[in-house]
Amino acid sequence: MELSRSAHVDTFCRDRLPPAEQWPELRFELPELRYPTRLNCARVLLDDTIDRLGAERRCLVTLDEQWSYGDLRTRADQVARVLTEDLGLVPGNRVLLRGPNNPWLVACWFGVLKAGGVVVTTMPLLRAHELTTLCEIGRPTVALCDHRYLDELTAAAVPGLTTVAYGGDTTDDLTRRCATKSAGFEAVDTAADDVALIAFTSGTTGRPKATMHFHRDVPANSDTFSRHILKPTPDDLFAGTPPLGFTFGLGGLVVFPLHVGAATLLLEHATPERLARIVADHGVTVLFTAPTAYRAIMAAGLADLLRGLRRCVSAGETLPAETWHDLHAATGIELIDGIGATELLHVFVSAADGDIRPGATGRAVPGFEAVVLDGDGKPVPDGTPGQLAVKGPTGCRYLDDPRQLGYVRDGWNITGDTYVRDADGYLWYQARSDDMIVSSGYNIAGPEVEVALAAHPDVAECGVVGAPDPRRGLIVKAYVVLREGIAADADTAERIQSYVKSTIAPYKYPRAVEFVTALPRTGNGKLRRAELRAWAANAGEPAPNSPAPKAS
Repeated sequence: MELSRSAHVDTFCRDRLPPAEQWPELRFELPELRYPTRLNCARVLLDDTIDRLGAERRCLVTLDEQWSYGDLRTRADQVARVLTEDLGLVPGNRVLLRGPNNPWLVACWFGVLKAGGVVVTTMPLLRAHELTTLCEIGRPTVALCDHRYLDELTAAAVPGLTTVAYGGDTTDDLTRRCATKSAGFEAVDTAADDVALIAFTSGTTGRPKATMHFHRDVPANSDTFSRHILKPTPDDLFAGTPPLGFTFGLGGLVVFPLHVGAATLLLEHATPERLARIVADHGVTVLFTAPTAYRAIMAAGLADLLRGLRRCVSAGETLPAETWHDLHAATGIELIDGIGATELLHVFVSAADGDIRPGATGRAVPGFEAVVLDGDGKPVPDGTPGQLAVKGPTGCRYLDDPRQLGYVRDGWNITGDTYVRDADGYLWYQARSDDMIVSSGYNIAGPEVEVALAAHPDVAECGVVGAPDPRRGLIVKAYVVLREGIAADADTAERIQSYVKSTIAPYKYPRAVEFVTALPRTGNGKLRRAELRAWAANAGEPAPNSPAPKAS
């Protein structure tokens, strides 16, 4: 595949793209996906939106301030000037961003892209050793860091990294530097296929993978999922919980709203209960969060606070049909489910409105194709479990990583998820491909057991994995966080096991139940199943946060 003339002086990213023959097949069949060869996504999302709708409309909202589109452009341009005039940034340099969701993080994101840099937005809760690993892979030259999150970055002691804090009161704070800069900065004339951002996989197993996304990839996710499924309007107010370092959050809280001229309410921290109250108090119309948050809102009796929402999006983990029906019964909202991947930047299978079938993830989003393949890469008959494979305008390009050969096969992005497709093209999630539990010859999907467990009134959270067993090879083991006031004892375990037996096929019930105070999760809330499997492999040893002996 021939690439366009790059604007990057620092060619680190382009030099580390996988060979063209290892790329997925890219498709740009929709008219809106046929982008010009020169494109800077910061200009597309910010300057072009201002040209269409004006600079005065609200853009970024917090609980105590509001920025217009013009405010954001001024500050982004000033950040670009600080980077280029004070810090010597040249196009292609990587810039690490670290901080919670707030307007200055967004201004930094746009400033880096306008200056021709490559954005590396990290999860704010990462520790020093994790930041060290990301910097070893992406080799940023500059870091822009919220002053409250400096300690771990300083402790990482990354050689050659220039760090500038923002939001503090020191004389060299980024916000003070910006105040000395004039407004106006002409975005670098990047190629549509210049790398715009490096997004790291959540690292649930092993060393995180760095996914490289081009400038054209950013509007491509908006021109597929957002345009055809979400259908936002300029009058919408978006909000949600995912961090901007998680591409689900980047799309849902920055790319999608700004592409249409809408506003976004940025929250640094919000429990589900607080989120529900904020939605009602501020007139939020589009919400992005995980199924666990929707369940917690309903459990707290606060579902009525969501009635003003026009759109609710769920992703990050499987959405049980029961959760969909419960929310719909309480509010009338038709929850939009979806599956995406860091490798493809955002959601590629989903459905909305009358196309929703509760329990199914959906169908391929317009612009994408999704099929189910066997282990040899051949399509399986409808109704047969297999590997989900996807093609579209975005796709996996790992930074100098041999695991590219595992994710991309015969032009398909192999997501690592086991799905069943029905005769109407709807895709039904079974499990992550490595979460299938083979017990006494039966294939058991751990997430299916989790759905059954989660419906029990005593269960607040749960995770299911296979545990080694001398007779059955593996048995189904459940790690359960109980609701407050429920005894973590053998009687409770037996009640839960009996309930699952009566809900799904009895051979799928958890033969071992262990009560824990919390489940291990990544920074973006995903269950760390690899850690659960490690717990389960430690036969005879209780989990690190087990409040009581194991019950089985």
